[in-house]
Amino acid sequence: MAAPGDRIRDAREEKGWTQETLAEAARISKGFLSDVENNKRNISAEYALRIADALGASLDFLMRGERGKEEAAREPVKIPPELSRAAQELGLSYSETLMLLDAHGAIVARRSNRTSRRPTVDDWKKLCAAIRGAYSDASKARN
Repeated sequence: MAAPGDRIRDAREEKGWTQETLAEAARISKGFLSDVENNKRNISAEYALRIADALGASLDFLMRGERGKEEAAREPVKIPPELSRAAQELGLSYSETLMLLDAHGAIVARRSNRTSRRPTVDDWKKLCAAIRGAYSDASKARN
């Protein structure tokens, strides 16, 4: 039975990518990726998610070899440069950055059909602060 590292390597090679290309897209080191592909190291959930997003693959496929119906149609996550910069300045993890991107998408989806401008770094920081404030308020209300 193929291990996760084998499936990651196979998915990378199917795309015609080098280890360097995938490592850069997933924001991990090439050496770590090599160790994972050669089944010398285990992979954390966050790094597995980064690799899955970069490859446009599901975690189910990479970890267990199970392909879903949407597997072929899945596109990699694209983080806008403004969000990437804001996340770096705020010290957000990859999963926190994805949650902020999802929250923004949910808000924009509920707006009218008018065209909205591309969010700036400050817009992303304000959204993050608003979400943190909402969670803080909810936490205080529970206590």
